[in-house]
Amino acid sequence: MLKRVQRIVTGLAVVGAGLAFAPSAHAQPLVSTTPGALVLERILVKINDGLITQTDLEAAQITALRARGIQPQSDAELRQLILEITPEVIVNKVEELLIVQRGRENGLSLSDEQFEDSLNTIKEENGIDDEELVAAIKQEMGISLVEFRDVLETQMMVGQVQQIEVGRLSITDVEAREYYDTNLEDFTLPATYTLRELLIAVPEGGALNVAQDSQARAAAEAARARVLNGEDFAEVTFEVSDAASKANGGLIGPIELPDLAESVRERIEGLEVGAVGAIERTPAGYQILQVESATPATPTPFDEVRDAIADNVYNERRLEALDEFLAELRDEAIIEWKDEGLKSLYDGYLANRDLAAGGQ
Repeated sequence: MLKRVQRIVTGLAVVGAGLAFAPSAHAQPLVSTTPGALVLERILVKINDGLITQTDLEAAQITALRARGIQPQSDAELRQLILEITPEVIVNKVEELLIVQRGRENGLSLSDEQFEDSLNTIKEENGIDDEELVAAIKQEMGISLVEFRDVLETQMMVGQVQQIEVGRLSITDVEAREYYDTNLEDFTLPATYTLRELLIAVPEGGALNVAQDSQARAAAEAARARVLNGEDFAEVTFEVSDAASKANGGLIGPIELPDLAESVRERIEGLEVGAVGAIERTPAGYQILQVESATPATPTPFDEVRDAIADNVYNERRLEALDEFLAELRDEAIIEWKDEGLKSLYDGYLANRDLAAGGQ
């Protein structure tokens, strides 16, 4: 896919394609359905003085599938995917139209010069000429050059309106510090442990052999006693352990504390470096652990993450401001649904999105 065209496809946050979503019979055609008349288009929703048609929805669905890199392997899979993405598609399509309408109210448009500059950039980035560009747009997006201009203009206006309405945000050092203190766990490197293990295996399979189990337990107790009496844990492990780690003295790690099994964390937390844990019966046999080294959880200094925090807070506030702006546009708009099934999907998706946002 052409570099710039790919960015345009993935950047369009619109969705839709009637390949699987069938509008109800109540959706209105653009022309009369009287005998002899040709139905050219089907209206799904009217928003102020703008329309979203069946063709618009289908194009948005196709864009959504392409942006996700999805290639259905069967008609059934395609229908299921379309059903899944359509609620988000129609919401994004409505919001896109509302933003474009606001942009036109503000006098925004794509000039001939801007359009030519965009085309020249695409040609230069991909090393193609005019004829190849037109062919590539047709192949990658299924549209003509005239339609591609509309796509570019929509994308430009969406970006500019968002910048005008929600782009004036700033984060102070005090706010960044408050965010750091409140979310300190997110900026803390977990504790790490390096362990040594000694394992006296108990034969697997068949009925439990009490004598063998007792013999293994006794061997583990003897090995632990040798270590407690001053012998080197690694040397004792190399002599008697049945674990694969015996070759390097039972050494394991370093391992971050959250990556250790809960049973192991419980056994080693509180042990000092060099301490030898109690004998533990595991599915493999009798195991003894020693803490070779430990690094406590360490917060990353504020100065090292300040820029990342500023970006996080800015993005959170920008999304909140954008949600408020879109809600304002929806409240002010006159939205007339011509398809109740689609309206139900739209309302349901908005409700779930608002619920998810409120729970964060």
